[in-house]
Amino acid sequence: MGVIFASLGRTILAGVVLVAILMGVAGTFGRMGEHGYWLFFMRWLHIASGVMWIGLLWYFNFVQTPSMPKIPDEQKPAISKVIAPTALFWFRWSALATVITGLLVAGMNGYLGGALTLTPGARAIGIGMWLALVMAFNVWFIIWPNQKKALGIVTVDATAKAAAAKMAGMASRVNTMLSIPMLYCMAAQSHGGF
Repeated sequence: MGVIFASLGRTILAGVVLVAILMGVAGTFGRMGEHGYWLFFMRWLHIASGVMWIGLLWYFNFVQTPSMPKIPDEQKPAISKVIAPTALFWFRWSALATVITGLLVAGMNGYLGGALTLTPGARAIGIGMWLALVMAFNVWFIIWPNQKKALGIVTVDATAKAAAAKMAGMASRVNTMLSIPMLYCMAAQSHGGF
């Protein structure tokens, strides 16, 4: 058992094997040619991507940022040079994966146009989608470029570095704020909360 959990790759592979076992027990393999199965599978990928994206967003805002002032200066490079760049890699790619899989789910369900135009009947999911698109834009075009400067991945002077850190932090807080109504809208569409 320790061999599995000593490696993230083997841990993920074990999770995939467990899914395959569950699919076998449930008789899912026989349904893999059906549209409904692929719709479910794409929704599962969308949820998994979204959990990683919003989980990292909340990690940055609830854990890392508030903890930084408590960390001794000599230990801060461990965060800024090792942990933050890796977390930001998964953060931005999970944002993109969430958007792509979400658009695919909406297209496969036939409500993409209605959601994007906020048509009645698809308004809640549409608002959630637009909020997610704004958030993904912030990740790729505001947070990430500014974090590269703040973390020293891109070399800038101290004034520009401080300004970039402030801009990235504000955009991250905007995304944290938007994540709350976005998640509400995503759940509201199919569960009567809108």
